[in-house]
Amino acid sequence: MQVLNFPKFTFRFKNSENKVSIFDAIRKKFVILQPEEWVRQHCVQYLMDVKGYPKSLINVEKELKVNDLKKRYDIVIFNPDGSIHLIVECKAPKIKIKQDTFDQVARYNLALNATYLMVTNGLNHYYCVMDFEAEKYSFLEDIPDYS
Repeated sequence: MQVLNFPKFTFRFKNSENKVSIFDAIRKKFVILQPEEWVRQHCVQYLMDVKGYPKSLINVEKELKVNDLKKRYDIVIFNPDGSIHLIVECKAPKIKIKQDTFDQVARYNLALNATYLMVTNGLNHYYCVMDFEAEKYSFLEDIPDYS
């Protein structure tokens, strides 16, 4: 797999039926290693190991409804009170991050009301904070550490 713009992390892999799987510490199971999953697993480790977010507040690959459509978010971090702190949208490294990627995560946020948004393809990372009154987001240098 491609080297990503994250710190180096150690992962568990297994190979069965000529398919490589990576262990997902959040879902507590091996999942098929696809390029987007490689980015997602790096991002989860980054959020836990570098930013200090507790594993218990992180959720991965869950369904949500946006305007009666079923969608799946990549990563969500909850606040201790159950509200949503951060939504992360992961793309494969070959996918260029454009306006439609931000529009996608902003649509998800209509249902989730997260304070922060992150979009990454593993090579480029973008961070935003929501301004709900003005109905817009502003770009940040980074997301805050867990405190």
